Amino acid sequence: MSKATNQDTEDDDDLGLPALPKGARNYMTPAGYARLRAELFGLIDDERPKVVEIVHWAASNGDRSENGDYIYGKKRLREIDRRIRFLTKRLELVEVVDPAVHHGSDQVFFGATVTYVEASGTERTVTILGIDEADSLQGQVSWVSPIARTLVKSREGDELRLVTPAGVLEIEVLQVSYPAPPLGEQA
Repeated sequence: MSKATNQDTEDDDDLGLPALPKGARNYMTPAGYARLRAELFGLIDDERPKVVEIVHWAASNGDRSENGDYIYGKKRLREIDRRIRFLTKRLELVEVVDPAVHHGSDQVFFGATVTYVEASGTERTVTILGIDEADSLQGQVSWVSPIARTLVKSREGDELRLVTPAGVLEIEVLQVSYPAPPLGEQA
């Protein structure tokens, strides 16, 4: 008798991960793309084979109903397979955008690091990155976030209106910067 649960059939969309806008590409920097690819290949080439070996060994020990190595190994395999499916889907939609092509520009595009000041005098700096690579603890925001959507295509000195749940915030763009292109690619 199968003891399959709804955990086995969970849809990848229910993982609580950020969703891409309908029909949109998954914009990402070259570094973010490399990190996701490395994670995918690490799961496929290293972690999954190790867990499969543990599950195979545990299954050969007989009774599986109280075999912790088998039960938790199968659970970990499901987690790994779910992450592999997620990464594969995301990487299929990736459009790698190198922010260094805008180096020296004062206009905000994907990959920009923007310093702005709120009307209250609070200065903030954010970097606009892809959905799967942005880390708010590092001052990074995804390109679909309200602040990024407000900032994109603005220039240094522009005064903007940021709509937040707490109301409208007046902000002014102080500085826009991009990473320098690699030495071999500079004009």
